[in-house]
Amino acid sequence: MAGFPDIVPDLKARMPELRGRVTANQSIGEFTWFRVGGPAQVYFAPESEADLAYFLRALPGEIPVTVIGVGSNLIVRDGGVAGVVIRLGRGFNAIECQDDTVRAGTAALDKRVAEAAAAAGIGGLEFYFGIPGTIGGALRMNAGANGGETKDVLVSATGVTRAGDVVTLDNAGMKFRYRGNGADPSIVFTSALYRGRITPEDAIRARMAEVQQHRETAQPIREKTGGSTFKNPEGHSAWKLIDAAGLRGFAVGDAQVSEMHCNFLINRGKATAADIETLGETVRARVKAHSGIELQWEIKRIGVPAS
Repeated sequence: MAGFPDIVPDLKARMPELRGRVTANQSIGEFTWFRVGGPAQVYFAPESEADLAYFLRALPGEIPVTVIGVGSNLIVRDGGVAGVVIRLGRGFNAIECQDDTVRAGTAALDKRVAEAAAAAGIGGLEFYFGIPGTIGGALRMNAGANGGETKDVLVSATGVTRAGDVVTLDNAGMKFRYRGNGADPSIVFTSALYRGRITPEDAIRARMAEVQQHRETAQPIREKTGGSTFKNPEGHSAWKLIDAAGLRGFAVGDAQVSEMHCNFLINRGKATAADIETLGETVRARVKAHSGIELQWEIKRIGVPAS
């Protein structure tokens, strides 16, 4: 694959004070849990929130921006992603607990935030222990599991706009909905403030153990997967609809509907992004034909197909 035109030298010339890492045609499929997909035309790992703001202010407005985390709920298409892909790293993973609040950088893993809250005796964030992503993804997806959702505990979220301005949105300003929000999609969230409740640590850890037990017995967590593939339609469970359509174990190439949990797709080893997406679209079509219900993707898909 020839890759995208290299625009990194021009960007660096526009941004002499930039401190983060900028590379051209960086493979990003390897960052995803599916381990599939093509490169980013430009990959940017900012050093700090100020560095991110500087970059976005100087970036020409016609260049698209995509943000990724640990890729636990993501398909990168085989042709890669045009424009800039931003991935927050070490400068964005701090976690601080005080009284009944937790402040976390958006590169922090959800599980680590739950563990930090437990150690501080702050309950209410145990559901994050079972979500294999980052706080940034949790904010965008209104991530939830085991009876809890991000909207239940979030006080505010801070981020950087496409124009390079730092903004803070309160819970209402996030306009949360099921597995999503109505906030400006161009904001790159950098930190979040949560409020839980003071709870004995042993009670919190017991709840977290229940969450982990559920994951290990009900989900294919040791496979190359992307987590829950489709949103649950109102009044229905996606996995039950898929199972009823006879699709448990159904495969396209090396992409397969999990035998353990039908709302998980897995890469058995050599699947391409096209295989996985084709499998998902086939599942959607067959569920629609069987039940009349149209499943909506929960996994985010980015980029272009291979040419």
